[in-house]
Amino acid sequence: MRKTLAWFSFVIVITCLIAYPAYAQSFEIPYDRSDAQALLKKMQSAAQKLNYAGIFVYQQGNQVRTSRITHLLDGKNEVEKLEVLDGNPREYIRNNEEITYYAPETKTLLVERRTTQDVFAAIIASNSTELTEYYNIQKKEAGRVAGFDCQIITLSPTDHLRYGYKLWSEKRTGLLLRAQTLNHNRDVVEQIAFTQIEIGNIDKNLVKPSFTNTAGWRRENAVMAQLNLSAWTVKAMLPGFKKIREFKRIVSDAPSMNSTSVSAFLVNPQSNYREVAQIVFSDGLAAISLFIEPSAQHKTEGSMQQGAMNIITKRQDDHWLTIVGEVPLASLRQVANSIEFKSNK
Repeated sequence: MRKTLAWFSFVIVITCLIAYPAYAQSFEIPYDRSDAQALLKKMQSAAQKLNYAGIFVYQQGNQVRTSRITHLLDGKNEVEKLEVLDGNPREYIRNNEEITYYAPETKTLLVERRTTQDVFAAIIASNSTELTEYYNIQKKEAGRVAGFDCQIITLSPTDHLRYGYKLWSEKRTGLLLRAQTLNHNRDVVEQIAFTQIEIGNIDKNLVKPSFTNTAGWRRENAVMAQLNLSAWTVKAMLPGFKKIREFKRIVSDAPSMNSTSVSAFLVNPQSNYREVAQIVFSDGLAAISLFIEPSAQHKTEGSMQQGAMNIITKRQDDHWLTIVGEVPLASLRQVANSIEFKSNK
């Protein structure tokens, strides 16, 4: 989804646990396409346009993290603050597309532009209307999350190439309050949910940085530049996944929660950074990123899984490829095995 810090490709996808009462009876109402598209648009709009602040808990495999998010729409400016509440202090401030990350123990700032929309509760991308092509969307029983009445929605994939999702949408505003990522057996792979949230009337001071005196801090600008990577093609990209960005960016050598340098910085701001090319694909909910760098880098071929995120590293000719996706491993292998490079020389 993208759940996946995504953050960013953060996409940053984050998931979490919350107590939820079982209901004796349940029902399913299939949405027609127009109703489903309207609902997804409402959830997308709520995450972008509402003012809200809350604490959410994220579980990815055996990792559990607690964070606080504050989101404000101030005129035409969208401002967001995310604070990591476990372990070393970490926070980011996003002003529209520019993100500044703070790591106080190393007195480091990292500034970069957002590449994916994967921070809870904004996990649905702008091309959400096409999700009805690849997911059966159904209305389930009502529920409650963090004291708010919600409508439960399920997105079941029409193939075995992607995950399913179960979403809790606040009935009045449509804001996403809880999300689960499900495998083909309907087992929960990742979870994320608010345990406490306020909607509307949020103090603007809450989005200001907690670290007001950053004189003497090291500042790193993760400059990204657009590239033409048309020489690289994916012959067997999953249906519905379209190329949304291709650019040159900075990534870290440190292991991270997802595919972006952002999460690596949050985990280990002392990591070594290097320049790579990146192509991002999305079906409107999940994302797949292809990272390309020279073979001079020291790497090992293989695969690993972190919650719903799968990662494959392979050498191809004079390049190292790292393929990161919020899709099952078999699907990601299909993508990885179909990558081709045609030199313009």
